[in-house]
Amino acid sequence: MWQRQFRRLGEKVGRHEWYQSGLAKSAIREIRARIATEGALSTHAFDTKIEGAREMWARPPHKKALDQMWYAGDLATCHRENFVKFYDLGERIFPTCDALDDAEQLDWLGSAAIARLGFATPGEIQRFWGASDAVETRKWLTGQQHLQQVSVQSADGGYSTALAVPDLEDRIKAAQSITSRLRILNPFDPAIRDRNRLARLFGFEYRNEMFVPEAKRIWGYYVYPLLEGDRFVGRIEIKARRETGQMTVHRFWPESTVRWHNARKDKLEAELARFARLAGLQQIIWQCTPP
Repeated sequence: MWQRQFRRLGEKVGRHEWYQSGLAKSAIREIRARIATEGALSTHAFDTKIEGAREMWARPPHKKALDQMWYAGDLATCHRENFVKFYDLGERIFPTCDALDDAEQLDWLGSAAIARLGFATPGEIQRFWGASDAVETRKWLTGQQHLQQVSVQSADGGYSTALAVPDLEDRIKAAQSITSRLRILNPFDPAIRDRNRLARLFGFEYRNEMFVPEAKRIWGYYVYPLLEGDRFVGRIEIKARRETGQMTVHRFWPESTVRWHNARKDKLEAELARFARLAGLQQIIWQCTPP
């Protein structure tokens, strides 16, 4: 079902000027030949240098070539060692399947998106996979008469229209009660990856700034949202010092509308302790003022 995305991304990346060069084509041929012969390899198996001035986020030719081949499905991530990705030929990783036409792939992706979201605007369905454009998504939706139209209340109290799965009410009734625990969410958690939806439904503005130059960051390099029940109560920047077994809290930002009473502080301490255990760390150090 992802073949259309391999094609779209492969063509998109391939249109960039560098990928039209002889250097790019040579790097791609060399990487493919080596992996075909030697088996799965990581980026550490290649050693090419950045061309020209060293600018922030500049990448050497072999990393650019690996990206292009990965986006196009020529390569696939087969495993990791200490967080380092290893690439193998896509044909060795992806299961063999009968070719499907583009409409079948688009139908499966659209149906899977709304099934996971429960309710969504056309834009949210489109952004779920990022595998179709707005025109394709709206065209697909014209054939989905089984979806029901619902009104969704936003964080600001207003209502907007969305499409929902037919059994939405049954899903709501069957849903587990919301825990009152305070939780640290990974920046890539599916619940928050659509930043527009997050802001609309929860009133929580968030972005992942790892790839933002430091001077332009609003918050920090790796900042975790804090979710208590169904409410976002703040964000926190945490770093691991594995050589000393310590987890350091560098910065903490409470939401302006949230009061940090003792019970909420205790919940945060309990969640930090749980997170430290998960990371194999023994001590929590606050380098900023605790709430």
